[in-house]
Amino acid sequence: MALSASYSPAFLSTTHSSSSSSSPCSSLKLLHSHPSFTHSHFPTKPTSTIPIHTLSSTTSSSTSSEKWRAKVSFFPAFLKKGKDAKTLKEELLDAIENLDRGAEATPEDQQRVDKIARELEAVNPIKEPLKSDLLNGKWELIYTTSKSILQTQRPKFLRSRTNYQAINVDTLRAQNKESWPFFNEVTADLTPLNARKVAVKFDYFKIAGLVPIKAPGRARGELEITYLDEELRVSRGDLGNLFVLKMIDPSYRVPT
Repeated sequence: MALSASYSPAFLSTTHSSSSSSSPCSSLKLLHSHPSFTHSHFPTKPTSTIPIHTLSSTTSSSTSSEKWRAKVSFFPAFLKKGKDAKTLKEELLDAIENLDRGAEATPEDQQRVDKIARELEAVNPIKEPLKSDLLNGKWELIYTTSKSILQTQRPKFLRSRTNYQAINVDTLRAQNKESWPFFNEVTADLTPLNARKVAVKFDYFKIAGLVPIKAPGRARGELEITYLDEELRVSRGDLGNLFVLKMIDPSYRVPT
C-alpha cells in the first residue's frame, strides 16, 4: 500500500499544491493548469500572420521579375555585333607592322596575330576562293610563321628582303619568288581539294632565277585560302603555318 500510495497522482501533485488540505481534484486542476508545465511540454504552434493573398501576390511578382530579368539579359547577347572585316584587317596590319614579316615575332606576338587572323577568317566574304578572280595575280608576303621562308637561321644580311607568291586559278599554276640576295623561285601545279584548298606539287626550282632544277617528287604540300578580298589574303599551310599577303599585281601571269 505504501508503494502504491507513493506513486499515486495525489502524491505527485502535492508538490505543486499550496496547502496540505487541498483535495486531490484541486491538485489535479493545478497540475493541468500550471503555466510552466503547459508551456514546456506542449508548446503551441506559431501561426502565420501573412495573408494567403499576400503570399500569392509576392510569388507572382517575383516570377514576373525573374522573367523580366531573363529577357533583359537575353537581348544584349542577341543584339551584340562583332567586328567587321575592315576593322579586323586594320588590327591585323597593326599587329604585324613591326614584326619584320614575322622574323621578330615572339610567341605572344604569334598568338595575338593568329587570334586576329581567325576572327578575320570568320567573316571571310569569299566562301569559295578558288572560284574567284580575286585570287589571281601576284601577292607580297607581309607575315608568316614559316621559319624556312623567313630564313631565321641565317644572318640577317643573307635573308631575302621580300617574298612573293603568284596564283592563276584558270591554269592552276603557282609561283614563289624571293628577292635579293638570291632571287630563287619555284613553280608548282595546283590540284583543288575543295573550294578553298589545293594540293601543291612543285615542278621546277630556279637558282638565282636562272638555273632550272627539276623538283624531287616529295616536294609537295597543301595550301588553304582562309580569307580573300581584293587587297588581302590569309592562307594556312599543311604544316600549320600562317601566311598573310597583300595584292600588288592582279594582272601577273605564272609561267606555264
